[in-house]
Amino acid sequence: MSFADLTAALKEISETWSPFDFMLAAKHVDLFLLGLRNTILLLVGSLCLASLLAIPLAAVRAARTPIFNTCVLAYTYLFRGTPLLVQVYMLYYGAAQFAFVRDSFLWTVLREPWWCAFICMILCSGAYITEVFRGAIEAVPRGEIEAAKACGMSEAKLFRRITLPNAFRSALPAYANEVIFSAHATVIASTITIVDILGAAKHFNNKYYLAFDGFIIAAGLYMLIVYAITRGFRFWEGKWHRHLSRVHA
Repeated sequence: MSFADLTAALKEISETWSPFDFMLAAKHVDLFLLGLRNTILLLVGSLCLASLLAIPLAAVRAARTPIFNTCVLAYTYLFRGTPLLVQVYMLYYGAAQFAFVRDSFLWTVLREPWWCAFICMILCSGAYITEVFRGAIEAVPRGEIEAAKACGMSEAKLFRRITLPNAFRSALPAYANEVIFSAHATVIASTITIVDILGAAKHFNNKYYLAFDGFIIAAGLYMLIVYAITRGFRFWEGKWHRHLSRVHA
């Protein structure tokens, strides 16, 4: 069988027998790769900045400093208490209603849908990660902290060498779940004209008047992302918890 015959046979199967037109989808692989790239950039970039934001805020929450703790608590309550989609709509559609925003340097950023989604993802993920890290910091055994103080460690050195590594280890499972939830939350980008994975699926379906073909591809791509996240965190946990397996052995 020649290549032309094989192609014709696959096309017939795709159009006639298969519930999913995979040959048509193969012609638009560049569209889905664009969506995949935008989703990964949005996810990785927002999580990196959200994690950097969350670490000092979690330390403030765990220290229970009256004024600062109240401010951080208000921030986490606001962004965990409202849906991410509402936050994106308020920033993307609402910011333009204020003349001082349109006339300021902020408008060069807030008029772009990408930056609106990116900012909201950072702030929302940062609120959740702050509470994850706060609980992990509070769970660090007091005996280790007292032993470090007895050795003469300063507060900064104690936090960097004892509290933070212990908190990271205990927070990994919850943090992994937050990363997965954030991967799913990136679909909000498609609601403000960004071509992410879901946006690419919508474009594909609308172009050919399809009901679900694009969504099948989108589901498969999201599953690949979640699989990569799960495997990455499993490897990370294995590296960070290796000393525990040696103790149990």
